Order: sequence, then C-alpha cells, then structure tokens
Amino acid sequence: MPPDTPPVAPRRRWALWAVLAVLWAGAVTAGLATLAAYDNAAGTAASAPPRWPVPSRLALDRDRPTLVMLAHPRCSCTQASVGELAELMARAPKRPKAYVVFVKPGRAGASTAWERTDLWDRAAGIPDVTVVGDDDRHEAGLFGAETSGQTFLYAPDGALLFSGGTTGARGHAGDNAGRATLLALLRHEIASRRTTPVFGCSLFAAGDRAPDAHAHEPAHAHPDAN
Repeated sequence: MPPDTPPVAPRRRWALWAVLAVLWAGAVTAGLATLAAYDNAAGTAASAPPRWPVPSRLALDRDRPTLVMLAHPRCSCTQASVGELAELMARAPKRPKAYVVFVKPGRAGASTAWERTDLWDRAAGIPDVTVVGDDDRHEAGLFGAETSGQTFLYAPDGALLFSGGTTGARGHAGDNAGRATLLALLRHEIASRRTTPVFGCSLFAAGDRAPDAHAHEPAHAHPDAN
C-alpha cells in the first residue's frame, strides 16, 4: 500500500461523521422551519359585527373610541398582545375606553380563580384598561371572536373601525401592522387597512364553542382548559 494512502477504517469513520453532520443540520433546519411556520400561522379571524353589539355587557363610550381585546387567560402568545396594548395606550394622543375580556373555556370548571393568571394581572395594570371575565362566553359570541388577542375598535357611534391582532407573529412584540393601524385611527389619520391577522391560541377548548349570540341581536343602524 502506498504510504500516502489513508487506512480504510479512518476513511469510513470520516464518511460516517460527514453523514451524521448532514443529518443533524437537516434536522435543525427542519425544526427551525417548523417553529417559524407555527409562529407565523395566524389564528381564525373574527366574524366581527359591523356595529357595536347591543346585548353586550360592556359599555360603548359615546365620546371616544372603544377598544375590546378578547383573550385566553392561559395563552402564552397573548403576553405579547397585552404588551402591545400597553404600548398602544401609552402612545395614543387620547386613550380609548379599553377592555380586556378573558374568556373562560367551558371545560375550565366553576372555579372563579381559574382565569386569574399573571396575564390577567398584567392587563389590569395598564392605565385606563378594564379587565372583565367572560365565564359564559357571552362576549366572545357577540363579537365573533375565535382567537386569543383578537382586538376590535369601535367608533363612538358604534361603527366598527378595526378588527384584528396587535402582533406580527405568535408571541412576538414589536412594530406591526395592527398596532400601527390602531394608532393611526386613534390619531384620526387615514389607515391603510382595517383588518390584520391575529396570532394566538384558540379561545375555546376542543368541542367548546361560544353561543351563537349574533342570531339574537336586535337590528340596529386554545391551550387546553386543564
């Protein structure tokens, strides 16, 4: 055997390591692609009523816009949505009347403490934001919300101004079309859009749905629950 010819066994080991490296790189790439696809997968958009739903237990402000965010109290993605709401309220020249409505899935049980999470406390700490529970999913049904973080803005006369999300991806805070649109509307500027994708968990547990409240409106001009 010529002296510069490497032994067969080391060559095989080198080839094996090369194959393993390629497989490892492929697995990492596939994992990152899966995570990116999940982060950028929008949830189901709301079937937002074009005018403020009269049976709502929330009060429409007649002097300024009213903002409503529907949220799952245990959705980690919604931490970013609540953070964006805090940023919005800080930047708005005149703060809207704002609600964060925490929807309680039907399988969560009767405990009144189930929805009192750190997300609830964080939302309650935003100035001029009222936090309420929606144990019977009444408000979720009225507003047609399906995904945690779904946000609506209504004019003082009850007309829908905006329906969408306030983040650019699941759990990602930062500049995004939803927050920019809401700020433009609150500044009485022309908004280039009135809807944006919403990124978050389903508001409802499997087999659980909000009541069909739209059918009873008068005419007028999920992480798992356990």
